[in-house]
Amino acid sequence: MKTFTLEQIAQVCGGMLSKSQDVAITKIAPPLLADETTLALALGEDEIANLSKTKAKAALVPLGVNIEGFTTIEVERPRLAMMKLITMFYEEPHVNSGIHPTAVVHPTAKIGENVALGPNVVIAENAQIGDNTKILANCYIGNGAVIGSKCFFHPNVNIGDRVKVGNDVILHHGVSLGADGFSFVTENPNNIEQARQDGEIKEANVEQVIFKIPSIGSVIIGNNVEIGANTAIDRGTIEDTIVGDNTKIDDLVMIGHNCRIGKGCMIVSQVGIAGSCVIGDRVVIAGQAGLADHLNIGDDSIIAAQAGVSKSFPAKSIVIGSPAMPRKEFIKQMKMMKDAGELVAKFKKYEPLLKTFEESHEAEGCAV
Repeated sequence: MKTFTLEQIAQVCGGMLSKSQDVAITKIAPPLLADETTLALALGEDEIANLSKTKAKAALVPLGVNIEGFTTIEVERPRLAMMKLITMFYEEPHVNSGIHPTAVVHPTAKIGENVALGPNVVIAENAQIGDNTKILANCYIGNGAVIGSKCFFHPNVNIGDRVKVGNDVILHHGVSLGADGFSFVTENPNNIEQARQDGEIKEANVEQVIFKIPSIGSVIIGNNVEIGANTAIDRGTIEDTIVGDNTKIDDLVMIGHNCRIGKGCMIVSQVGIAGSCVIGDRVVIAGQAGLADHLNIGDDSIIAAQAGVSKSFPAKSIVIGSPAMPRKEFIKQMKMMKDAGELVAKFKKYEPLLKTFEESHEAEGCAV
């Protein structure tokens, strides 16, 4: 069990310790779940209020929160401090040392120093694994793939042929890098092409052979990238699909062929990015947003949750809705809908008077 003094924790978090008693801290938890050896995390108003009910003797709190008779560590950025705390208490998944007896490593593969390969890992022909990389059970590294140093692959990761992964990359369970892109063509224009060109489908019930377009490009993942469980990134058709340095991708994300994702992006769960999109640096794409193919999203933009993006947007855009539009325009439309609703309500209120007026004029033989 890891145990830390309050002084050690305050030093790591960069916080200000107001100590009323010494406590050996063995874990962290919200105030209502904390006991006497727990550092209570009171990062918001509700948690701060709950400190009056906690069994904890010490708490991490925002700067300026000082509770008389209670030991606190005040921090300027509570969430950043929480990250540092969790890192202190975090224990990595168990990894066997060296190469497990059931791992299969092709004779032409190059394995760096201090590499750990778990049970049933397969390293294919001419693959390269960098120093200090750890690959857990049932992972597959394809022909000619290049994996950098100090990477950590959780179980069941699949890396396709010729994929390149940078240094310090974390891939969670079930990540797929380098499957073929979803790319097909018919001998004659199909209904999708007709709809794009003419805005309508002129012919229906026409059977055509659908030819697969093979993907001969690859996937390149930059340094310090983290990719969540069951996320799939397809290889490019001819060019490579690229994910830039320091980008973080959540679980269940789909990134299509030929996409170029910039540096420092945050892509949240269930996002779907169709082929050949270019995403700038430091872009945030919130959960369940969908992007049509061949779009450009400028640097430092934010795409809100469940947005349906069908056109490109310049740098520093904040877009929301389906179809997605700039946030200011979306708010304007919402206000117009609210105003329209109020007008309808007023009309319904005075509708009986209008009907009476019309009936009285009809009875007098007047045209309304």
